Amino acid sequence: MSVTERTILLAGATSASGIALTEALVARGARVIATGRSPERLTPVSDAGAQALVADAASFEDMTALAEHLGAVDGVIPLVGGWRGGGGLAGQSDDDLDALLPAFKAVRATSRAFDTALRASGAGRFAIVSSTAVARPLAGGANYASVKAASEAWARAVAQGYAKAARDAGEPLEAASVVFRAKGLDVAALVPAVLSLWETDAAELNDRVIDL
Repeated sequence: MSVTERTILLAGATSASGIALTEALVARGARVIATGRSPERLTPVSDAGAQALVADAASFEDMTALAEHLGAVDGVIPLVGGWRGGGGLAGQSDDDLDALLPAFKAVRATSRAFDTALRASGAGRFAIVSSTAVARPLAGGANYASVKAASEAWARAVAQGYAKAARDAGEPLEAASVVFRAKGLDVAALVPAVLSLWETDAAELNDRVIDL
């Protein structure tokens, strides 16, 4: 298997990682759908070869409409992120938590909206970018680590859902949900890790936490 001719959704793709992944996936012959909330901020990923669509990755309604529009999809990677922290435990404000929650909401919305499509793909891949802070949370980053931990738990639940669906159908596992953990997001490490998702059997990938 390879990513060539696969349809990959990068949800919330206006960051440097979204642009780099678009360039790499397009270079490998993939069809890339990139979403963002701002048409202007989507221009770089469009220039990199993606089909850019305005949609909120954290909105289940938007992602469901997109899933119905796209039909077949082979990969979904929510890239909504950001950092808010500092000030010890007392500094973990509600405002900071609210600013971080869209990342978790994007994991939920995209996995739910594209569940059927990914399981039907034959090579469906769902992947999230998490943080090593989950394994060693600090007081000054408690909000951030908690959101990442929740995202990881959700991605692992997605993995269990894929496995159960295949087992119940008496079919081989073909979809996989993966967590990438990074200390600080290194785009140079993320890109080859994402490309390799379609070069590895789903049974080997599903429910894995991969350190970048």
